[in-house]
Amino acid sequence: MSARLLPALCSLALAASACAVAPAHPAASRPRVVEVVASISAWGSILAQLGGVHVHETAIITNPNADPHDYEPTPADGRTIAAARLLVVNGIGYDGWASKAAAANPDSGRRVIDVGEVVHVPTGGNPHRWYSPADVTTVADAITAALQQVDPADAPYFAARRTAFETQTLAPYHRLIGAIKAAYGGTPIGASESIVAPLAAALGLDLLTPPSFLRAISEGAEPSAADKSVIDRQIATGRIKVYVVNVQNSTPDVTAQVRAARARGIPVVSVTETLTPSTATFQDWQVAQLSALQAALRQATGR
Repeated sequence: MSARLLPALCSLALAASACAVAPAHPAASRPRVVEVVASISAWGSILAQLGGVHVHETAIITNPNADPHDYEPTPADGRTIAAARLLVVNGIGYDGWASKAAAANPDSGRRVIDVGEVVHVPTGGNPHRWYSPADVTTVADAITAALQQVDPADAPYFAARRTAFETQTLAPYHRLIGAIKAAYGGTPIGASESIVAPLAAALGLDLLTPPSFLRAISEGAEPSAADKSVIDRQIATGRIKVYVVNVQNSTPDVTAQVRAARARGIPVVSVTETLTPSTATFQDWQVAQLSALQAALRQATGR
């Protein structure tokens, strides 16, 4: 090899080596990522979608078999919450363990959104606010505002995500809600527990199940014999057109009502407290349940 070529070849080799170890993208081009946590998967999905590439989202409860009321956080859960810059808890007595975990790891830089406080539902009220379309909108706004506070440099990005979420991502969800209300508003239905109440109100459906029964089942209490008798009559006479059951909270009384409804020819629709499947988005989960309810109402009314 010519001695004159050696310096040039060495220079090329060194350049190639430098290129091989250089990062494909400089660190400055990587997006800022904020640690965000939600106590339950319903709010977690919304939080992740609103945050986009600028958040790393963790939902504590994603298992459909876990009861948020009685959940015992693990040490790993405590560490996850401690590291969060933004924490979304449901409140209203639903997930008190999450607020306690945050209080055990105080951080003046952490923002905490308590859904109950945001939508003005106190402890003792119906905690299932992700089944209220109006509350979903209010909480999404609160999440966006909080993201802009913990990461102000990316505030325009979060604002754009919020607009797209409302006008595009949730469009099928909002269309179904409007269509069901327009076609079936006033239709009498029954339910196994209070999780259905916010959605029934939004859809204009007439939820005839005694509120005291709905609350008792939701809170794991024994419903009264009088309430059970009322529901038995509603089913036996066909007074209700559809029965909605939370399949994650079934009791012998609920099982008997589901059996009686099916025997009477009353369509039964299932709903859940957590995303089902656990990999679903909030909107896909809700649209699937709304579509099933719409089909049941169509079957029951012939409209």
